[in-house]
Amino acid sequence: MINDKIDFYYFSGTGNTYLVVHKMKEVWEKHGLKVNLFPLENSNPEKINLNNVIGLGFPVAEQSTYHFVWDFIKRLPESPGTAIFMVDTMGSFSGGIVGPLKKLLTGKGYHPLGACEIIMPSNIFYIAPEKKCQEKIEKGLLKAEHYALSLLKGTARWGRVPLISDAMYLASIFGLALTRSRINQNLLPLTTYYDLCQKCRICVKLCPVGNRKIEKNEYPQHGLKCEYCLRCASFCPYNAIKCPFNYKGKTYKAVEARVFLERK
Repeated sequence: MINDKIDFYYFSGTGNTYLVVHKMKEVWEKHGLKVNLFPLENSNPEKINLNNVIGLGFPVAEQSTYHFVWDFIKRLPESPGTAIFMVDTMGSFSGGIVGPLKKLLTGKGYHPLGACEIIMPSNIFYIAPEKKCQEKIEKGLLKAEHYALSLLKGTARWGRVPLISDAMYLASIFGLALTRSRINQNLLPLTTYYDLCQKCRICVKLCPVGNRKIEKNEYPQHGLKCEYCLRCASFCPYNAIKCPFNYKGKTYKAVEARVFLERK
């Protein structure tokens, strides 16, 4: 049950997790709770307040989540029983995050309150028409609202299926390593089209791992540590960055770029 201050650490790629986290915050604030939101990519996990309830929110990637999100979680300090919950957003399914994350956190001494996975519009491979995306967003936010209330009431659950989830986690780690390999980074870069680019630097500011660089008046350069969160492609105001594996080069975003820029 949540009845105290909440520190909610989250990462959002193209806006789905952002919407879910803010919906949950809205629900809790209506019930008089104090909720602090922290962009996970800008936060130090070793300095979290163990006296507050901790929330973790992130998108699913490679059936679990991004390498830098895992790194944040693994660097969390040992706890004397701090209450913690998680929520993720996904296009279809995961399998390698809920169970392994519970195992990791309980091993550090945290008290798991609940876990919830919410289907939202996909931002990769095939981008659905806007109407379909909006319908999914509405259903997803309704689920987020119900989950927030279940955490308030103490009825949320955090299950674990050991063998299946552990196997999916190992497959995810392999997939993440392959994605981050130099071969993959060279073969599937997010390409900047200089005839469209206006050097606005939004992509540089939004990259959570500092993979995009720009020097003086040059065009932004794509490095070799991309985790394919697709922020840069989705929020480029000039549509100058193309994702090589999205159908017809379409992009998806749930919110406007200024949302991410304003919270820095």
